[in-house]
Amino acid sequence: MSFLINRRHFMQATSSVIAVGALSSATGRARAASAGELKVNMSGGNWGDAVMEAYVKPFEAETGVKVTPVKADFSSTQIAMMVDTKNVAADVVNLGQTNVDPLTAKGYLEQIDYSIWKKDELEAVADYAKQPNGFASYVYSFNMVYNTKKFPSGKPRPTTWAEFWDVDKFPGVRSLFSGEGGSGPWEEALLADGVPMDKLYPMDIERVFASLDKIKPHIRKWWTGGSEILQIMRDNAADIVQSYDARALSLIDEGAPIEISRNQAKLTTDYWCIPKGSPNAQNAQKFIELTSRAERQAAFAELIANAPTNKNAYKTIPENVGRKLASHPDYAASSFALNGKWYAEVGSDGKSNKERLVQRWNEWILQ
Repeated sequence: MSFLINRRHFMQATSSVIAVGALSSATGRARAASAGELKVNMSGGNWGDAVMEAYVKPFEAETGVKVTPVKADFSSTQIAMMVDTKNVAADVVNLGQTNVDPLTAKGYLEQIDYSIWKKDELEAVADYAKQPNGFASYVYSFNMVYNTKKFPSGKPRPTTWAEFWDVDKFPGVRSLFSGEGGSGPWEEALLADGVPMDKLYPMDIERVFASLDKIKPHIRKWWTGGSEILQIMRDNAADIVQSYDARALSLIDEGAPIEISRNQAKLTTDYWCIPKGSPNAQNAQKFIELTSRAERQAAFAELIANAPTNKNAYKTIPENVGRKLASHPDYAASSFALNGKWYAEVGSDGKSNKERLVQRWNEWILQ
């Protein structure tokens, strides 16, 4: 997976009500923090459960530090506000690939202290995962997922994003990732319009939205978080969905009538980061170090299908689990890596490509 460019979870934006609530409820605790505390940001659902089991509980048992989960999806703006106001609501935050570089450039994130890591673990971790201000403990992908009752075996099924866009040949209710947080179905829109996987960047933003114009009337729900995907698929609210692979696979394991396509999958990663001024920064450094360990990443992969960044984790991951992971060699030729550097590039107008996408989305979605 050395071809991946630093950083995943295209950061999902939450409503301002949820965001403000998360910040205000944690402010008092941030001021009263002690050496035995740590607030770790995570989402809800089965992904958050996996973080608790694979990382949080072992960390508490090893260190005696009490961990408080902060279940909210923080945007870059919210992270900046926490730091600027010195009210850091989470000591460890989970940030998407398009968020880390801009926040680092503006001085909002602490540097990761790799000096406290074990040498053998540090050397086994892929270089792209070890960024100066963030560490990626897993890799995942965005995939097309379909309901097998709507698209049964032996009948035609959509296998490309062009076919997802083809509502005449493949009729059915659709759901796509919202673009309100700066990450969205941009690459998928270009693939649907005929752009090859190796020619996606630099992205043509005008072409992205021209393609989205065609599919917009057929999207029932623009989802913003992983737990929403689970609800959509459990309720059969859509027949074809863009989904994180791990979320879909968890439902498949439960016996849900769902299949996942690995073709034209978008590979990405998230990073554990420490906001500048964290009152429990030392404990945060220890927590992030624990997430790098092969045994912990293997445990996480068995709980939810997110691929490890520590190659030694594969020594204990069963083959049937390994084949569920986005980094499996069989999927390499049909996948492409998110280019986080392109999102962070700033033009002559002072705006980053990500900011341009957000501005266009906010105008476009209201049309």
